Amino acid sequence: MSQPLTVDTLWQLQRLGAIALSPDGRQAVCTVTACDMDANRGRTALWLLDTTGARAPRRLTTAPGRHAQPAWSPRGDRIAFIGQREQQGKKDEAPQLYLIAADGGEAVRASDFAPGIEAFRWLPHGRGLICSAWVWPDERGAAAQARRWQTEAKRKTTGYVTEEADYRLWDHHHPMGRVLHLLHLDLSKPGVGRVRDLFEGSAHELPRDDPTPEPFDVSPDGRRVAFAFDPAAEKRGGNRLALAEIELATRRVRMLADHADWRFELPRYAPEGQRLAMLAAHVGVAHTMPARPALLTLGRRQPHWRPLGTAWDHEAGSAPRWSADGRALLLTAEAEGRCHLWRCTFGDDDDSDGDGRFTLEQAGGWVQGFDIAGTGASEVVLTLRDSHAHPPQIHAARAGAAPRRLERFNDRALARVALGRTEAVSVTGALGQPVQLWLTFPPGFDARRRHAVTHVIHGGPYTAAGDTWSWRWNAHVLASQGHVVAQVNYHGSSGFGHAFKHSIMGRLGALEYQDIEAATDWLLAQRWTDPQRVFATGGSYGGFMVAWLNGRAAPGRYRALVCHAGVFDRVATFAADSWASRRKDLGTWYWEDLAAVHAQSPHALAATMHTPTLVIHGAQDYRVPDGNGLAFYNTLKARGVPARLLWFPDENHWVLKPQNSRLWYGEVLGWLQRHGRPQRQPRPAATAGRRAPASRGRT
Repeated sequence: MSQPLTVDTLWQLQRLGAIALSPDGRQAVCTVTACDMDANRGRTALWLLDTTGARAPRRLTTAPGRHAQPAWSPRGDRIAFIGQREQQGKKDEAPQLYLIAADGGEAVRASDFAPGIEAFRWLPHGRGLICSAWVWPDERGAAAQARRWQTEAKRKTTGYVTEEADYRLWDHHHPMGRVLHLLHLDLSKPGVGRVRDLFEGSAHELPRDDPTPEPFDVSPDGRRVAFAFDPAAEKRGGNRLALAEIELATRRVRMLADHADWRFELPRYAPEGQRLAMLAAHVGVAHTMPARPALLTLGRRQPHWRPLGTAWDHEAGSAPRWSADGRALLLTAEAEGRCHLWRCTFGDDDDSDGDGRFTLEQAGGWVQGFDIAGTGASEVVLTLRDSHAHPPQIHAARAGAAPRRLERFNDRALARVALGRTEAVSVTGALGQPVQLWLTFPPGFDARRRHAVTHVIHGGPYTAAGDTWSWRWNAHVLASQGHVVAQVNYHGSSGFGHAFKHSIMGRLGALEYQDIEAATDWLLAQRWTDPQRVFATGGSYGGFMVAWLNGRAAPGRYRALVCHAGVFDRVATFAADSWASRRKDLGTWYWEDLAAVHAQSPHALAATMHTPTLVIHGAQDYRVPDGNGLAFYNTLKARGVPARLLWFPDENHWVLKPQNSRLWYGEVLGWLQRHGRPQRQPRPAATAGRRAPASRGRT
C-alpha cells in the first residue's frame, strides 16, 4: 500500500547530477549520488547511459571519493572528471583530474598539481585540457606552487588575513592569498600531465565566485581560450564582467567585449570558431536586467557583438550551446514557474530574424541541465529535468522523435509512495497584478474536509517557486501530515518578466507582503481551509519574509511560523558574503539613509512580533550569517513570544547532512503539529479593506 513521502524515503532516492553526451550522441555519462542515512553521507559514482535504449545503464566508477564534472574526450574513448581519492598508495590532498576509459576499467590520475584542479575543458586534439586552479600569483611554475602549498600546509596559525573585498562565498573562504587562473595541462606524454599557468605574471584571473568550467571555453582549433573576468581593480561580487581571449602558444590576450554598462559572461565558440555566443546583461540600466544570449563576431577585425532576444522578456538560466551546424543556440530560461529548454535561431544583423527567434525545444517541469551532440538527423539533445511529480530524470531526444527516458534509478522506491497533486492558480496581488500560487495537496485530499495550510515562501528573492522537485523543502513531505502547501511567486520572483522582478527594488518586503497576504485571503476563502491552522514557513529571503510577517500580520492570522536562515537585521547582515550588492537592492547604504534601510528590515518591527516561531540557522552560513537567526530567536524570547531554536554548528545556508536533514524535517513538522491542535478562536478576518480575491484559474 502506498504511503505519503517521508524524509527517510526522500533520502533513499538517488540524486542525479551532471550529465554529458559522447561526441556521437550515442552514449551519456552522469553522476549519481546515493545517500547513506546511517553513515550520514553521500557517495557519488559515474554511470554510463545508452541514448538509443539498446543497453541498460552501467556503473562506471566504484572507488570511493569525489566524482564530479564528467566530460567526454573529443574521440569519445575517455571520460575526464574531477576526483579526490586515494589511489596507488597516494591520497589526494586537493582535487585532481582523472581519466577513465569509456568502456570501463580503473580511473587514472592525470594531474598532480599541488593546489588542485577546480574545473576543465578538453582541447579538441585530446592531448591536453584547459583547467582552472587557485594559485599564488607571486609564484612561478608548478614546482614553486607545490613548495608554497607545503609551506602553507605546515602553518600552525589559523587566522585568515586579507585586504580583498571579495573573500568568502556561501560557506567557505576563498583560498587565502590565491586567485583563480587558467592552466594548460599537457597529456602528450605518458604519466601525469605537465602544467603551465596561462595567466602567470599577468593581472588576469577568472571570476572568484564561479570555479567551474562555465567562465571559459576552448576554440575549435585548440589555439585560443575565451574567458570572462572582472576588469575592476578591486574584485567584488556583483561587479560587471568582460570577455577576453588568450592564445595558448604566445599567451597574448586580446579584449573581446568590455563595456561599462554591460556584463558579459559564459562564452561559447561556434563550431567554425569565428563566432562566439555569450550572455549579456545591460546592467547600466539596472542590476536586475536579464542576461540574454548575444553573438560576437571574431576574425581579424575588431570583434563586434550584438544582442539577441531584446524583445524576449526572459532571462537565460544557462550558458548557450551551439547546434552542430552553427545555426542555432540552445539555452534554458524560466517562464511562469517552469524552466524550459529553448532554441534560438537567428540571421544576419539586417535580417528579420537578426534579433533571434525563440521556440520551445522541450517544456518543463524544470530543466536542470542539458547537452547536445551529433549532427543533422543524428542530433541528440540530452536533458536532466524534474517536476513536482518526480525527482530529476534523464531523457534523450533525437530529431523528429519524442524524448526517450534513459534510466529508472528511483522508480522502484517511488512506486511505494503516494504523492498528492500540484496545481497553480492566480490571485490578485500587489499593484492589482496577478500573482502565481502553487498548491500541493496531500494524498487522498478531500475538499469536503478542513485542512491545515502551510505557506512555503521561496528564497532569492530573484528565484521562483516552480514545477520542480526540492530536496530541502519538499512539498510532498511537508504535505504528508494532511497540510495543503502553498507557494507564492511574489513580486521580485524570476520568470515573470523584468518589470515584475525589478518592482521590489528599494522597498524590500512591501509588495511581497501584500502578495503573501492576498494568497492567504484566497486560501481562507476556500471551503477546505481550516482558518485556525494557517502557517507560514520560508528560508533565506523566505525567512526574511517570515520575520516580516511576524511583525506585520494581524494577531492570530498565522498560527505559527518557521524561519530558516532568514535575514532579521539588514545592518547586521552587512557581514554577508553578498554585502557589495546590498545598496542596489535596498536603494542606499545604511550609513547614508538608516531610516530607509530600517524600513526594509524585520528587526525594526520587533515591538509588534507575537507569533510563535521556530528559528533555524547554520553557523557556516556566510550568505545570511547566523547572528540573524540568533538575534531573531533572542528577540522573541525577550518579548515572551513562544520560540524554539534549531542551530547547526556544521551546516551552511542549507542542511546537507542526511541525519541533520532528518532532524530538520522532524523539527519543522513537529512544530506545525504542535501548534496545529484545535484552538477556540474566531476565524481570522481577511485583510482589512480588501475582499478575498477570486482565483483567475489554473496555469
